[in-house]
Amino acid sequence: MKEDFLKYQAQTTPHPLALEVSHAKGSYIYDTNNKVYLDFVAGVSACTLGHSHPKIIEAIKTQADKYLHVMVYGEYAQQPAVDLCQLLAKQLPEPLENTYLVNSGTEAIEGALKLARRVTGRSQIIAAHNAYHGNTMGSLSLMDFEERKAPFRPLLPDVSHITFNYEPHFKHITTKTAAVIVETIQGGAGFIEPKNKYLTKLKAKCQEVGALLILDEIQPGMGRTGKLFGFQHYQVIPDILVTGKGLGGGLPIGAFTASKAHMDLLQDHPKLGHITTFGGNPLIAASALATLKEVTESDLMSQALEKEQLFRQHLKHPLISEIRGRGLMLAAITTSAEVTNQVVLEAQNQGLILFWLLFEPKAIRITPPLTITNDEIIKGCGIIIEILNKISDHN
Repeated sequence: MKEDFLKYQAQTTPHPLALEVSHAKGSYIYDTNNKVYLDFVAGVSACTLGHSHPKIIEAIKTQADKYLHVMVYGEYAQQPAVDLCQLLAKQLPEPLENTYLVNSGTEAIEGALKLARRVTGRSQIIAAHNAYHGNTMGSLSLMDFEERKAPFRPLLPDVSHITFNYEPHFKHITTKTAAVIVETIQGGAGFIEPKNKYLTKLKAKCQEVGALLILDEIQPGMGRTGKLFGFQHYQVIPDILVTGKGLGGGLPIGAFTASKAHMDLLQDHPKLGHITTFGGNPLIAASALATLKEVTESDLMSQALEKEQLFRQHLKHPLISEIRGRGLMLAAITTSAEVTNQVVLEAQNQGLILFWLLFEPKAIRITPPLTITNDEIIKGCGIIIEILNKISDHN
């Protein structure tokens, strides 16, 4: 399978990990040799309830027996999608009441940018340095990493950047600004949290000039930080909320949510202001609904904060300089990129799945399923510490 994978399937890097997957259940992935891997990554924060969660599988099977795709998004009423949007509205503060379901986080970002321009009649978008919002053309335009952008230019015009957590840059937000878009917790930059009421002040500045605040919750959302959405920690309500990844419970999804008055602007002038064939797909909506119900009706969110402390307790080592993040969105920052690479690669050899972050080469991504047990956390941390001890010994 690995040979065919490398020959026929397009790759994203010259050296993919190429683990040959057989099946996955709970906190574990199994390869075709039946080797077991404890998963500390959860599909890059996507598998909120772990692998093959019985409630998700049941919801998918039940819906599959009824119907799959029947019509493009927004034309037919389909119960799983309606129920999902309704439950999201019940969980969110006003005025976040109306949700547009799409196929991925990056498409949700694209839709949010279009909505912001439609609401304000302005063109300028302001994003943060070291932001990552996806890889389609509009989302890529929000990035300030020229090495990644240069081969694909020209990109979306009228995009500028401010530094996350740096209030003097608010002066760049003006009456020409349609929206400011930031990740509630910066992901690729190294799981950097807002400080000193930064998001509250950012929203106030947006209101002052009539710009919208878009918060990207594609990674922090779905209970990963101990609340359903990360912004609920920081005394701020966005004008547009973007979700994805963990919302689908392992299936592809994205969503952007705003007030009904704002979202209605995509219906007319022009009609079909945003359109998608497979957004709101009933099978995926059923999976997302089962995931959202389980997260909101269980104690998984409060457990996430308890499990965070367990990670912090068991990942103390001279080669770990700090642990960033909140809940089960954590990044262990080592003393060098070389150490991080050694840990991630050797951990896979020893049956533990770890991964990198996009722009912080010293970070080890730790984003396990919310359902991970305390014993599994201690076991995985033990493997990391053992690897770090060997690195220390060799140095």
